[in-house]
Amino acid sequence: MANSMKIGILQCDHVLEQFQPTFGDYAEMIVTLFAKVSTACRFEVYQVQDFEYPQDINECDAYITTGSRYGVNDEYEWIKRLEAFICELDQAKKPFVGICFGHQLMAKALGGVVEKSDKGWGVGVSFNQVVDTKSWMKPYQEKLNLVASHQDQVVRLPKSKKIDVLVSSAFCPYFMLAYDEHFISVQGHPEFSKKYSAALMDFRRKIIPSERLQKGEKSLQSDVDDQIVARWIVNFIAAKMS
Repeated sequence: MANSMKIGILQCDHVLEQFQPTFGDYAEMIVTLFAKVSTACRFEVYQVQDFEYPQDINECDAYITTGSRYGVNDEYEWIKRLEAFICELDQAKKPFVGICFGHQLMAKALGGVVEKSDKGWGVGVSFNQVVDTKSWMKPYQEKLNLVASHQDQVVRLPKSKKIDVLVSSAFCPYFMLAYDEHFISVQGHPEFSKKYSAALMDFRRKIIPSERLQKGEKSLQSDVDDQIVARWIVNFIAAKMS
């Protein structure tokens, strides 16, 4: 394990103002989660919505995205710039971790397709099977449960890359992916607490179908594997640095 790793957080959105006093902002959520599993991580935050990027790609050992209320197919210039930066990271073989919005934008940037899923909203706890493993996926487990909050999904993988589907479910077949040896991504939110998930669902009560909402709220009674995923990510970055 590397003694220290500097991780650049590419912040793609902000927690709604009324929720920030309770839950903090998205970058804070990531920092808090990683502090639970490792003392080796240092962080630098880049507000990519404001076109804030590292001056040099090697400012950090690895990069990670937050989620976003926006969709990867939205025609915003900041999204197009982030897509280009993901391609730069790929060309440099720089370790990069995509979470939710970042998971989808990684696929799109490299030639895949993301669409609004005909399965509807994914909210509450997502229940998945581990279908393939990498050496950094320790401790190993057969199932992976994570908070999720999305409508879009990756529906077609890029053809230009060696991509392994690591975690999958009937609802979200491409839940966690590995691209070559330097990119990984996950549709779920390891950084989201179940309380934040409940607050988000309540806020979106008028736009999420009531049956899906009730199922999502009930799912929050289940345990989640947020710290397992954080350990995997730390292991992944450390392996790339060694």
